[in-house]
Amino acid sequence: MPRVVPETEAGEPDSKVTSGHRPPPTVFPVTETTPPHPTGPFGSGRPRSPEFRLAADALAGLRQDLFHDAFAYRPLPPLGPDSRFVRRRSGRLREYAPWGRHAVVALFGLLALWIALFRADTSMGPAMICGLLALAPVLLTLVRPAGAFWLSLAGCTVTGIISGSDPMSSNWTPSSFFSHLVVLTVVAIRTRPRTAAWMWALTGAYSFFDASLFGHAYDQDAIAQMMFVSALILLVVAVRHVRKEAALEVTAQQTVTEHERSRRTLLEERTTIARELHDVVAHHMSVVAIQAEAAPYRVENPPPELEKAFVTIRENAVAALTELRRVLGVVRAEDYEAPDAPQPTLADLDRLLANVREAGLTVDKAVTGAVRELPQGVELSAYRIVQEALSNTLRHAPGASARVEVSYVLGGLGLRVVNGPPPAPSLLKPSPGAGHGLTGMRERVTMLDGEMTAARTTEGGYEVAVFLPVATPAAEPEGGA
Repeated sequence: MPRVVPETEAGEPDSKVTSGHRPPPTVFPVTETTPPHPTGPFGSGRPRSPEFRLAADALAGLRQDLFHDAFAYRPLPPLGPDSRFVRRRSGRLREYAPWGRHAVVALFGLLALWIALFRADTSMGPAMICGLLALAPVLLTLVRPAGAFWLSLAGCTVTGIISGSDPMSSNWTPSSFFSHLVVLTVVAIRTRPRTAAWMWALTGAYSFFDASLFGHAYDQDAIAQMMFVSALILLVVAVRHVRKEAALEVTAQQTVTEHERSRRTLLEERTTIARELHDVVAHHMSVVAIQAEAAPYRVENPPPELEKAFVTIRENAVAALTELRRVLGVVRAEDYEAPDAPQPTLADLDRLLANVREAGLTVDKAVTGAVRELPQGVELSAYRIVQEALSNTLRHAPGASARVEVSYVLGGLGLRVVNGPPPAPSLLKPSPGAGHGLTGMRERVTMLDGEMTAARTTEGGYEVAVFLPVATPAAEPEGGA
């Protein structure tokens, strides 16, 4: 709201203000900001005190635990075969052992019925009603635990009314006392400690206000016994819950630790293997490169074809050595830095085909669709898949011809590398393989959520077909912001 500031407050001296010629006041707009404050749970917008929020959260917890779907169907599941109680049984007992908890609850319910029938001071009819009111909440805990608590309180009230000739008799009769304790225990075991605390508080409130609401006698001893015994039982159950949760957390932590230990061991083994592979293969590839460079000088007047072949061998050996050092060098030292050289893409495919042609493979290339730039991961994987497929052709079908098809389609990239059968009279024998090339191709395709098929053709050759999905960029909205 605007604030009126006198001229003297704005910085003008009082001597300039004369009688009858007071200048108009200067108005400075002042923005009043209110610090953010939490609003009430009912959207009133007024600030709430921490005590109010604590009480609101507590009431929300009560509503969620004992009011929300109070009579929802939540059956108690049987024990699993890995349970300690089931494992210790044998024969026929092992078949019925999973239902042991249900049998114990039913046994306590029958005990509450027996107390109502044989320790009541009324006739058999009212005693039977009191017994059923004591039995029903106990059995209901097996399927509807929260509803069983409310039924137990209602049953205690009805039992207190019809149990004796004195209308001022207490509601905590022996059967109701025992039945309610069983209900509290079972419900607390089946729920959580917060629910047990709410049930204990509501039981105390019910005990104190029952006399005024229903005309029962205020039995201070019975109320004290109920509150003390129930508090002791619920405390034991709460401690059991805490220990069980702690045991589960420890087990989960141990599982994670064991998984990390296994993973670290596996990485260490892979690192060791990679380092040994780097040392062995790098040594031999270096020897091949040196011998290929020196071989033309050992022969007098070598033919140009032989010199070109040795040059190709040396270039391939150096290229393979560079790739090997780049890939395996990552695991050789922790402070290894990847080289800044760009990764191969489909634009380098012609160079790859020229290389394999010099090695003696007749290969053709066909590109369909609108050539466009693809993500770096797709470009690199496509290049490596074609490289591996052609290498397999050189190793397993020497002398055969191959064809590489690259299809730029809507939503992805299609690759197809197919080779024919090797010629029958061939001086070169195919080398056996362990299938690691196909495994590597499948891993690259799976990493990009693509599809791959690899199978023999009807002509006796081999075909590798791959589709790598590429997300279509969303169309930019027209016009500026």
